[in-house]
Amino acid sequence: MIRYFLLSLAAVSGLACAAPPAVQSFFEDSQFKDAKLSPSGRYVALRVGDSKQRDQLMVFATDTLEPVGGARMSQLDVGDIRWVNDQRLVFNVVDRRETPGNINYAPGLYAVNRDGKGMRQLVNHEATEKDTTGTQIHTRIEPWNTFLLDDAGAQDSDYIYLQRPVRDKLSTFVIDHTELVKLNTSTGLSSMVARPVAPQAWLLDSKGEPAIMISEKDGRNTVHYRAAAGSEWRALASFDTFGKGGGFEPVGFSDDQHLLVRTSIKNDKVALHVLDLATGKIDPQPLIALSGFDFSGKLVYINKHLAGVHYLADARASVWFDEGMKAAQADVDKQMGGLINIITPPALPDTPWMLVASYSDRQPQFYSLYNSKSHELKGIGSNHPGIRAAEMGQQDLVKLKARDGMEIPAWLTLPPKGGKKLPLVVLVHGGPYVRGTEWGWEADSQFLASRGYAVVQPEFRGTTGYGMHHFTAGWKQWGLKMQDDIADSVKWAVAQGYADPNRVCIMGGSYGGYATLMGLVKDGDLYRCGIAYAAVSDIPLLLDDGNWMLSDMGDSYKKYGAPKLVGDVQRDAAQLEATSPLKQAARIKRPLLLAHGSDDRRVPRVHFTKMRSALEANKADAEFVEYTGEGHGWSTVENRVDFWTRVEKFLDKHIGAGAKTE
Repeated sequence: MIRYFLLSLAAVSGLACAAPPAVQSFFEDSQFKDAKLSPSGRYVALRVGDSKQRDQLMVFATDTLEPVGGARMSQLDVGDIRWVNDQRLVFNVVDRRETPGNINYAPGLYAVNRDGKGMRQLVNHEATEKDTTGTQIHTRIEPWNTFLLDDAGAQDSDYIYLQRPVRDKLSTFVIDHTELVKLNTSTGLSSMVARPVAPQAWLLDSKGEPAIMISEKDGRNTVHYRAAAGSEWRALASFDTFGKGGGFEPVGFSDDQHLLVRTSIKNDKVALHVLDLATGKIDPQPLIALSGFDFSGKLVYINKHLAGVHYLADARASVWFDEGMKAAQADVDKQMGGLINIITPPALPDTPWMLVASYSDRQPQFYSLYNSKSHELKGIGSNHPGIRAAEMGQQDLVKLKARDGMEIPAWLTLPPKGGKKLPLVVLVHGGPYVRGTEWGWEADSQFLASRGYAVVQPEFRGTTGYGMHHFTAGWKQWGLKMQDDIADSVKWAVAQGYADPNRVCIMGGSYGGYATLMGLVKDGDLYRCGIAYAAVSDIPLLLDDGNWMLSDMGDSYKKYGAPKLVGDVQRDAAQLEATSPLKQAARIKRPLLLAHGSDDRRVPRVHFTKMRSALEANKADAEFVEYTGEGHGWSTVENRVDFWTRVEKFLDKHIGAGAKTE
């Protein structure tokens, strides 16, 4: 029997409302932002809050859902949460009501018992030195630049491992290397993990101990391994950081003798392979290979043994090696038909309770608890309870042919009632050398669909996740073939009858903002308007050493990555000028909404100011908005709602119901 305590049944019903959901329903902070199962499975920790109440940590017993404890901060929000053991948790803090430019402290770190007692500050908020009792053993709080690792750790003692990025001496924002700190969350005692080189990243083994260290020097990555604490680190492999293959990415351990890695061996797609730690050789037969996608995923352990893998294909899914988990997945999927259900078992199970995260393209994620013995499912809460599935659009992964014959994946989201010859927004992802999106509810595209727009999100060449050929085909193609792929996705939507060719707008942030500006430069006849935010306006300006104090872009990427992927500022000067929206601003003749954050460190504010000046000089039909204190995107609810309200009005004026036909 399924029982839902906090999930509104209207969210999954077929009921429809006359008016579309409010802007805030899409862009307010999630109510249930995180859920973590304790190592035994006896408790679940939740991070809960809304626009009126600060995020707090709440702990419930899984068998009764009765509250047993938690923690809150009076003037700050609880951030990431992590179980240390079944008795103790750690959490950092954030301020969701402030913009990045107005925050002058670090996240810090606190430990607390599950009943809310025994709270201890572990990491400082301010950038100040702390007292020590020697060169390696520290007794007070850690310095501000100390953060949680992605790895959960052993969860069977009071110890956790933390990462400490060390800044480049010549830059405020660039990381030189990252130290690893072992910390006792009860006593505050800490020690630094010894290492022979300056590492960039660390990976714990299935027992929660540091076993993999990755360093980078002169454009090459080296993967180091040690079999046990105190033993010597040895190099497993070295390869080009920004090369076309031949390297691998450690994912985790299958056992003491084998490391699981992401790599491609004589194949276009990256798969999960087994590396023998004794020989350093990789088994050419993949453990997990996905048809049409590069492998990306996370290992799941039960009692420190590999139980399965959560992975991403078109949507998220799991493969289980543990027979009990196979049965649990089948049962949950049967009870929760039509949804993606990601199950997380307890790391050191003492109960049959498991955590389930469920979602679909129309349904935002919500959490449940599942009992593998009684088969009971009981709901906990939804990220966006104000969203009703019936008011959302259907999302599909489609394949289209670019003008040169290359196959381009794209995501198509239609309004809830579907339709033909609709106004279209082509939504361009940032990066650009990342994966764009995946199947599932997404605020940006669903907001646009709820307003009657068809939305196409092309995974243009250069996008990762679809194979090496797809990735490398986008190298040095900013404003060229990458731009053609975006235009061709629009032409595909028109040819299929989804889009009205006279009502198309291009929109995106970061690289997507660059592509929006270049779309108006290069394909002005195709688009009626553009919306660009946090936009790159000129590639040399992005890579200019004169902006090093304003940018968080690493020197290694500038020296070794950017010349391969984007272009060389000197050798490719003519190409970069021809594909510069800033240099080609006079060619922008369509209406434009341009937005930026004053404290953006990825694409510094100078991109916005120079582009604004160029557009104003050419008397362009452009609207400008600058969000004071914001970084690379919008962090506060107020700014997100303001921006998307502007987007709604801008689109309505130019391609929506209020648009004038030409």
